[in-house]
Amino acid sequence: MKVGSGFGGTWLTAVPDQARHAEELGYDFASTPETQHDSILAATLAAYTTEKLEIQTSVTIAFPRSPTVLAMEAWDIQHLSKGRFVLGLGSQVKGHNQHRFSVDWPGAPATRMKEYIKMLHAVWDSFQDGKKPEFIGKYYHFTLMTPNFNPGPIPYPRPKVGLACVGDAMARVAGEVADVVMPHGFMTDKYMREVVLPNVAIGLKRSGRTWQDIEIAGGGFTVFGETESEIEQGLERLRQPISFYGSTRSYHEVFEVHGLKSLGMQLHELSLQGKWDEMQRVIPEDVLRVFAQTSTYDKLPEFVANHREYASRITLPLRASTPEQRERAKYIIEQVRKVQVPRVPRGLEDLSAIPDRPKVTA
Repeated sequence: MKVGSGFGGTWLTAVPDQARHAEELGYDFASTPETQHDSILAATLAAYTTEKLEIQTSVTIAFPRSPTVLAMEAWDIQHLSKGRFVLGLGSQVKGHNQHRFSVDWPGAPATRMKEYIKMLHAVWDSFQDGKKPEFIGKYYHFTLMTPNFNPGPIPYPRPKVGLACVGDAMARVAGEVADVVMPHGFMTDKYMREVVLPNVAIGLKRSGRTWQDIEIAGGGFTVFGETESEIEQGLERLRQPISFYGSTRSYHEVFEVHGLKSLGMQLHELSLQGKWDEMQRVIPEDVLRVFAQTSTYDKLPEFVANHREYASRITLPLRASTPEQRERAKYIIEQVRKVQVPRVPRGLEDLSAIPDRPKVTA
């Protein structure tokens, strides 16, 4: 099991120390978000200042960027990192694409994302082996590459592409064309198993791949701690992400699986009124327990083995400010890394038995 942490989400001056810190603690990978700062710039700095750590964006927003420009950036980071880069992509929601990034929103974002990833592959093939660009899709096309603009091959595999997903269509695309399935942060284990993983299976079946051909990050809200008291405090902190993401109607499918659609609509209405503090207060106590799985650190290997049997990677932020905390963090990371899982979701072992749903949006 790969164990990961985070870096970035702050000014670039802090990124080198954050990335080195994650590497020194023994993490296998570290991810950088794209909220207030650019993920590609942060990933570049992290790649330059580390030697073994896998660098992942989680996530880079795709549609505001040209696939060719992003392919060039990822190619450079893959060379700089000596093959340690994972380009994690996300679509963001309609409102942010249109009103924050000022780009068009496709009627079928999953279909566009599949095309986007295929074009990345086409550009990288052109870089690596001089293959003539002949990619023509509905949203993107790549038919021109001259020697003057081709950086040429690198002695590493092409970057892995991760794809963030919430809905069924994007999960199918992840299974079909991505290398790493990255469940969105607003996710429960029940939703992961009933919606995301079955649709990833459909994508795998369509592409002729198996569960061993992809990596899946552990999905679902989790709260870990040394004691039950720490876990209780962690559950309280979940009010903010649940209320924030839950206010977006694009994510209400997660509420619906739990019979909580009315709570999602209530959060949405409060967000329109700008009542961000009140949004957190309206989340009932029992919903926190419904959404989040919990474990103390001493039982964490058992938790991973029993509840993340499908995953090859898990993010595990740990306190490491004092020497004692750092030693404890290193020990926990090593114990979780030792966990062996089949990387196949329970009940979805036989891909040939998976019914392929009508290709409506992907």
